[in-house]
Amino acid sequence: MASSEIDVVVVGGGNAAFCAALAAQEQGASVVMLEAAPEEESGGNSRFTAGSVRVVYNGVDDIKTLVPDLTEQEIATTDFGTYTRDQFFDDMARVTQNRADPDLVELLVTRSFDTFCWLRAKGVRFIPIYGRQAFKIGGKFKFWGGLTVEAVGGGPGLIKMLTDAATKRGIAIRYSTRALSLIHDGVRVMGVRVRHEGVESELRSKSVVLACGGFESNSEWRTRYLGPGWDLAKVRGTRFNTGDGIRMAMDIGASPCGNWSGCHAVQWEMNAPEFGDLAVGDQFQKHSYPFAILVNATGKRFVDEGADFRNYTYAKYGRVVLEQPGQFAWQIFDQKVKHLQRDEYKIRQITKVVADTIEDFAHKLDGVNAEQFLKTIAEYNKAVRSDIAFNPNVKDGRRTEGLAVNKSNWANTIDAPPFEGYAVTCGLTFTFGGVRITTDAEVLNTDYQPIRGLYAAGELVGGLFYFNYPGGSGLTSGAVFGRIAGSAAARAGNN
Repeated sequence: MASSEIDVVVVGGGNAAFCAALAAQEQGASVVMLEAAPEEESGGNSRFTAGSVRVVYNGVDDIKTLVPDLTEQEIATTDFGTYTRDQFFDDMARVTQNRADPDLVELLVTRSFDTFCWLRAKGVRFIPIYGRQAFKIGGKFKFWGGLTVEAVGGGPGLIKMLTDAATKRGIAIRYSTRALSLIHDGVRVMGVRVRHEGVESELRSKSVVLACGGFESNSEWRTRYLGPGWDLAKVRGTRFNTGDGIRMAMDIGASPCGNWSGCHAVQWEMNAPEFGDLAVGDQFQKHSYPFAILVNATGKRFVDEGADFRNYTYAKYGRVVLEQPGQFAWQIFDQKVKHLQRDEYKIRQITKVVADTIEDFAHKLDGVNAEQFLKTIAEYNKAVRSDIAFNPNVKDGRRTEGLAVNKSNWANTIDAPPFEGYAVTCGLTFTFGGVRITTDAEVLNTDYQPIRGLYAAGELVGGLFYFNYPGGSGLTSGAVFGRIAGSAAARAGNN
């Protein structure tokens, strides 16, 4: 292809990259996407997600806009509630400890609904998340925690629908093509140097959108930025997110931004492979821990499992598990709460022990000090405020009192056999540090001036997430900023 023929090159092949490509194409730009992975592993981290999106909605009518095929029966038996702009702003402020860039948060929140309506029009379909985000109360499903819709078919479904939308509109996707560096003449970015099947070449364009993920799959960068021990974490997603986009931008003077020592990391099956397995997807995660207790190798609890709804703690508790001796923990359930376990507890690839007495159980927990574990259980059971009613749908205040680490909600005694234990380690989803962008998704240099012709979206944008993140906001960020970046890149190419 001659240089005059490509308007926008999008580096990446996940949700943010597709949104950028679709937005640029909509403005009349010719678009080529560069995906480092072969087609069968394509889709970045998006393909490994459950496909849940955090979106502002003011009631059932907004949900019907996103899910037009919602049945009358579903509407009649569901309390969708609302998830207002104020709630989204509050969640972002709380979980990032008020550090998130207010201008980026403003865009994330206020454009969330509109962006998913736009994707709906492009052929991406959504459904309510009945299985994981709703509990049945008095015959009605009630949604909680601000996560209400997901892409049909989860992450793989999302990538398939986005791929279909892109190819139908003439967007070229080049698989097994890794971007190596940006072509920059000191004034503007004019394309990308790429490698395909061992051969390097130049691909010239009027502008470039970087949307190729964080550095979670680069063990050297993880150790350098997240800290010692992070080379030992499992990676939940793609092996191709090695920080190339961030490095390429910083090589031409981009300003680093955000929480470089922070990441989204969850509790993950202890014996899962080094990188994500598309056949298992996100089922290695173990997210029913608010109703369990967690113990480490010393046989002690080490975290408040019921501090908040799962959606607001799961992305930071992986780090806490990684910090334990041997980088593992066991989640402990009894039969009273077994029915609350999510589907991922039923998969075959699981490290699980079961016993009918607590003494037998203690000795089956591999790597755990059994004597101390039995003490922990006895002390914990004594400390539970059984006079407060248990309710999994709200922060019920059913807590423990007098322990070194108390549990704030959903505390139940562990005394109904058989007892079940699930071994977990840390599963790293994505890193929070990245490049600094404007509200038009233009990448800024270290003098805070825009690098002309260079835009960024998705995980490699810094400044949005610190310490933690509200579940589902990663895909929302990719979609919102992907769309902004693609539109701006196409407009820049016309100037």
